[in-house]
Amino acid sequence: MDDFDKHPFRLYDGERKSDMVDSIRDKGILQPLILRSKENGRYEILSGHNRKYCGIEAGRSEAPVIIKKNLSDDEAWIYVIETNLLQRSFSDMLPSEKAAVLSLMHSKLFSQGKRNDILEEIKRLENPHDEKENSTSSQLAKKLTSIEKVGNEYSLSKDTVARYLRINQLTDNLKMRLDNCEIAFIPAVTLSFIKENEQNLLDKCIDLNGFKVDMKKADILRRYSERGKLDEDNIYLILNGELGQPPKKKRTPTFKIKPKVYSLYFVPGQKASEVEDVIEKALALYFGQTRNREQETIGSKEQSSFLSDDESDHEYDDGIMM
Repeated sequence: MDDFDKHPFRLYDGERKSDMVDSIRDKGILQPLILRSKENGRYEILSGHNRKYCGIEAGRSEAPVIIKKNLSDDEAWIYVIETNLLQRSFSDMLPSEKAAVLSLMHSKLFSQGKRNDILEEIKRLENPHDEKENSTSSQLAKKLTSIEKVGNEYSLSKDTVARYLRINQLTDNLKMRLDNCEIAFIPAVTLSFIKENEQNLLDKCIDLNGFKVDMKKADILRRYSERGKLDEDNIYLILNGELGQPPKKKRTPTFKIKPKVYSLYFVPGQKASEVEDVIEKALALYFGQTRNREQETIGSKEQSSFLSDDESDHEYDDGIMM
């Protein structure tokens, strides 16, 4: 049995996997795997990847299966998506899994009538004794856009659906970082706009240097990508904070007046504006007087130099006369 090509869902791990392994070890695989026959004589798993691998770990070599023949790729995708949605709720899925589901639904890959038929069959396989009418897929108003239709089905706003559609444009490695909370959701949406080869360079840079990508850096990366300047060196400089960041504003220094000094010149409760006005005038007077003294000093030195030069000239003249 081969895994489904481009299977969008992560396999169980941790406690969830351990529980399934223990259950299969005790009771065997109770729910059939759904397979489709391939032209090379092998079978491809549409539903049951976790059962397969947990069964192997539990030491089981056989499993009940249901084989579907002559399925198109579109129909196969319906089985893959819908069986996973029945086994766990959409809200429990990882971000990349939600993105895959919404992208497939939005791409009009599924004929609504064919999807309803397959969904009915899957539910009968999951609950053979449940004859209740399936109301999973209701007919939506034709005036709704495709994004709104998908959003209504999963109780999401159209903006949220649009963001998930962008997430599906990330490389697998960046999707993994999103799922593992290494990159937040909104920065990941922004990163989806940069080219695939640039995403690969970004992932490599993160891996080698342990950099974090926040919203500001994601915006800068996208901006450089749009300008055609996002190469390996610039990615490093952006993530390192050396490129694209606005210059830091110089902080205006603040000062405090000591209570003892304050009491000499001001009265308790005096308005801050009045205090500032007095200080401003005092500083203007101080620096004005300082500049005047400096100018007087410079003038005095120039005059002294002039007199010295004049005396030297007279000595020279006296020398000539002798």
